[in-house]
Amino acid sequence: MTQFANTPRVMSPLGQIVVVFVKELIDALRDRRTLGRLAVPALLMGPVMLMLFSGLISQFESKAEQREVVVLGMPHAPTLRNFIERQNYSIKEAPADYEAQLRSSQLSDPVLVIPETFEAELARGDKPALEVVTDSANNRASAGARVVVALVESFGRERAALGLMLRGVATDSLRPVDLTERDLASPGARASRLTGMLPMFVIMAVLYGCLTAALDSTSGERERGSLEPLLMNPVKHFGLVMGKWAAVALVGAGVAVLCALSFMPAQLLLKSDSLQAMFRFGWGEVAGFTLVLLPLCAALGALLMAVAIRTKTFKEAQASATMVMTVVSLTPMVSIMNPGGDAPWYFWVPGLGQNQLMMLILKGEPMQLMQWGPALVTAAALTAACLIYVARHMREAVSR
Repeated sequence: MTQFANTPRVMSPLGQIVVVFVKELIDALRDRRTLGRLAVPALLMGPVMLMLFSGLISQFESKAEQREVVVLGMPHAPTLRNFIERQNYSIKEAPADYEAQLRSSQLSDPVLVIPETFEAELARGDKPALEVVTDSANNRASAGARVVVALVESFGRERAALGLMLRGVATDSLRPVDLTERDLASPGARASRLTGMLPMFVIMAVLYGCLTAALDSTSGERERGSLEPLLMNPVKHFGLVMGKWAAVALVGAGVAVLCALSFMPAQLLLKSDSLQAMFRFGWGEVAGFTLVLLPLCAALGALLMAVAIRTKTFKEAQASATMVMTVVSLTPMVSIMNPGGDAPWYFWVPGLGQNQLMMLILKGEPMQLMQWGPALVTAAALTAACLIYVARHMREAVSR
């Protein structure tokens, strides 16, 4: 009986993993200041960008509601003035230095330039040459140019119709076909054209969330000299790595959940009425984002640990991790630079696949097995490969 009581209790492999996991999680959360400096900007990045997009769209909407046309030489075209005012547009005289103001973005409206001979040429049946002056580097003025061009073209069609009516010709000949535009996109899909960069910021937040914990549990522990005593415990290396990785992945998952939740209050601050009507982010979207990001958290945590375990110093680990973060965070740019051309291989690329899945959630479209399956398989394979790599090289890292 006494001999049984003195026998040391052997902990199961699962129990060893749990002990290491709790220890690593406490270590990761202990340095709250560093964790906060990395996580808070990452969490606020997406909502802040959403509000900036909303503010920009709101400015365009308020500009459209003003229905104002800036014109130089309006006294030379009373006929055109009459047409513009009948369309409920007000006319504003252009400043003398309008070109300089357009170049410096001080003037945010395109300028319609009317020649002195406009009315005489129109009476003779000639084609008066009008000019819409804008600056393509001035986004607001460039966006308003289409409205002015459409207004002048409508004036031209009205003049042509009046001329045909005076000659007894039916005006229907000006429109030989009827054309109706029908948009098949859902409100969510239309909103995703404006919010298409949000998933990229969410992925960056997850990267920052995993970064600190991954580097601290590998390279940081080696520099502090606590990794070697940890390896002296009767715990298999793979179990040790599993515990560390679980803590890193959990921290990343926590950041992913907080990032997804942050869009719910952010949508209440949208200034644009149209974007507010199209962008809907509720509990279903939060759950969808979380499920999509969990495998990515696991894969990125394992990948960053594998990168850090091969470095000699914590500073070298940070430099190597930055390269990984740059590559992963930029993969969504492939789809952003190629809109509408989604290829099946996108879902096999870590980062890019999750970006595409989150875009489907924002559009309100269902995810197919051929879409979420590759992303899940790739994340699982990358996680397993990286964890095996870290377990095999942990002993070398201590002696390095």
